[in-house]
Amino acid sequence: MCGINGYISFSKKLDLTKVVESMNAATKHRGPDAEGIYVDSGVGLGHVRLSIIDLNSTSNQPMYSSSNDYVLTYNGEIYNYKELKKELSEYDFQTNSDSEVIIAAYQKWGEKCLSRLNGMFSFVIYDKQNKSLFVARDRYGVKPFYYFFDGTSFVFSSE
Repeated sequence: MCGINGYISFSKKLDLTKVVESMNAATKHRGPDAEGIYVDSGVGLGHVRLSIIDLNSTSNQPMYSSSNDYVLTYNGEIYNYKELKKELSEYDFQTNSDSEVIIAAYQKWGEKCLSRLNGMFSFVIYDKQNKSLFVARDRYGVKPFYYFFDGTSFVFSSE
């Protein structure tokens, strides 16, 4: 099932580590196998993991791209990830997870990667170089993505 969480602050000075830890704690029932946090200059991403594909700890999240330019927190399943992985053979894959395929697809195709993903998902990719977020959910909304934006903060979670 997994749980994704995040808090992006455009003006408030918050201890995002504590904020995202609290968010992860509130969604721990969605992913009892592992949890992780990424925090950097006003951006906090969290993940609680239910290990299904690639049980190795290298597939824990938030996950970094091989270039270390992108950070992903993701909930779902990409049914065609093995086929996509073959198409993305130039990417330096470190795991056997569908999560890393999403990062590679985004690096290669940008937002157009969505048209290639067959599955149920919600995810956020943070571009560390451009300081931007890409947020997506599957076409049918199978995987939940709740958010709040008030002009100074963007907050999201699986529930």
